[in-house]
Amino acid sequence: MMLDTPKITRPDGARPVIRQLDEAAINRIAAGEVVERPASAVKELVENALDAGARRITVDYADGGKTLIRVTDDGCGMTAEDLPLALSRHATSKIDGSDLLNIRSFGFRGEALPSLGAVGRLSLTSRAEGHEGVSLAVEGGRMGAVRPAALTRGTVVELRDLFYATPARLKFMRSDRAEMGAISDVVKRLAMAEPHVGFTLRDVSGGGEGRVVFRADPENGDFFDALHGRLARVIGADFAENALRIDLEREGLALVGYAALPTYSRGSSVAQFLFVNGRPVLDKMLFGALRAAYMDVLSRDRHPAAVLNLVCDPERVDVNVHPAKSEVRFREPGTARSLIVSGLRQALAGAGHRASSTVADETLAAFQPEPAAPAPRIYQMDRPSQTSLTRAYVAQAPQDFGFAEAPSARVAAVAPAEPDLTARPLGAARAQLHENYIIAQTARGMVIVDQHAAHERLVYERLKAQAADSGIAAQALLIPEIVELSVADAARLLDVAEELAVLGLVVEAFGGGAVAVRETPAILGRVDAAALIRDIVDDLADLGTSDRLKGRIDAVLSRMACHGSVRSGRQMRAEEMNALLREMEATPLSGQCNHGRPTYVELQLADIERLFGRR
Repeated sequence: MMLDTPKITRPDGARPVIRQLDEAAINRIAAGEVVERPASAVKELVENALDAGARRITVDYADGGKTLIRVTDDGCGMTAEDLPLALSRHATSKIDGSDLLNIRSFGFRGEALPSLGAVGRLSLTSRAEGHEGVSLAVEGGRMGAVRPAALTRGTVVELRDLFYATPARLKFMRSDRAEMGAISDVVKRLAMAEPHVGFTLRDVSGGGEGRVVFRADPENGDFFDALHGRLARVIGADFAENALRIDLEREGLALVGYAALPTYSRGSSVAQFLFVNGRPVLDKMLFGALRAAYMDVLSRDRHPAAVLNLVCDPERVDVNVHPAKSEVRFREPGTARSLIVSGLRQALAGAGHRASSTVADETLAAFQPEPAAPAPRIYQMDRPSQTSLTRAYVAQAPQDFGFAEAPSARVAAVAPAEPDLTARPLGAARAQLHENYIIAQTARGMVIVDQHAAHERLVYERLKAQAADSGIAAQALLIPEIVELSVADAARLLDVAEELAVLGLVVEAFGGGAVAVRETPAILGRVDAAALIRDIVDDLADLGTSDRLKGRIDAVLSRMACHGSVRSGRQMRAEEMNALLREMEATPLSGQCNHGRPTYVELQLADIERLFGRR
């Protein structure tokens, strides 16, 4: 940046000459865009196998993919005439070139195989139905001759010594373990995109059959059943058990998949997987929409878990905007974002008071039985009979010696007029512990409720409903505050002026790039209008929309709910506790407080009995 001479000036001062690069250089440049690391090569080859209709795919690698990557599939295969074309640039069977917007396959550019052949030692062995098996090798861009080969069906692509032709790229490679993790992540993402396809990932670094790192057999059933089974295998049974089925459609866009309950949140975004028409993407706008959907039920340091596929007509999304096809561009991005945000919020609200089962698992894990002294060895002839055990249990059963008259906690008697309360989801209140925790009995076990967190959520939902019905009151500024922005930022802000006015923020154009802030939300009190406007503008430039103002209003309502709810330390009567439980059952999102923490824990009777050795 400090040099004052053009980058292409020659030492002798001669004018630079434009020249045509040779095919090898072109392929190596293309490889730099498409193949960033071994995981990139795996992604391209597995996507080719899926496009070929494969039902089972095996990926072998050695030394983190640096010395060997082998992808075997049972797809349609290729003929002797196809192989040389497959290794030629911009030769593909997936599109005819007449319509680059109607793309229904993973690949379409025809660059992956020739790019890999330019920077490594690549061999293709394939057999199409009704044809003989054939093989073709290319090394550093130099193609060999087509030879006969033995193969039952499908294709085997073997890539050895990646980047051997461009040794400078090897210096930027990470450790074998890191590259292995990246390969595993790619395969798992594609496995989630195609649940009816079987995947096997093996590490063959030591030679031989190697070690199976990941295996997912083809799932059966319809799409949702297959996806649910695949997610249990890839992400874990806990996610599958605590995920909500998402199946929404609006204005020609469909959103399908599974989204986890807010109480099943993560410390980072590692459990967020988004797809567009089955293609794994890392699109900033889509991830922002996912975050916005959970904004009201998670604190800032927690992240939602979800596997979602946005399905639309291929002509409504451009997948040819990124070399690795990891980003997309929608024709109507606002519609796509709105579907994700509103659809997920609707699904979360529909879950009602449901909370993650992992909360109960963690609670049970916290119970530690009293360590017992080692028991003396009992031989078979010394074991008591079942009849003797039964008599002993009866004899040792506690009698009514007045234990109930001196409880360690306040016991709330249930009104006899409502004997069926235990059949309700949150059961019937039986006691209150430490003036903060309600103990309720259900038909299947017991529930422990944090009375303050639960009531805080109920009050918060009521305040939001009242604000939505009556609108957000605005306070007029005595002197409008003028905020200087760039012309482009001012235009973005004024485009959403009507939406901001509904939330109590009124802005008007003031000439050039300046805007005048005339009213601010009254609920926020004194506001640094300039800072708020610039934050909103940053969101608009980055994501195309902004939830910042609504987030600040909701934060105020949340604080109001905290101060207006039942405090810890207050004793509650039985009817009050039962009324709280009934309202929780009827209120959406009552399974977690305003910060995403659970409001109750449910323990199954079978688990409690297991703690005491009764099962």
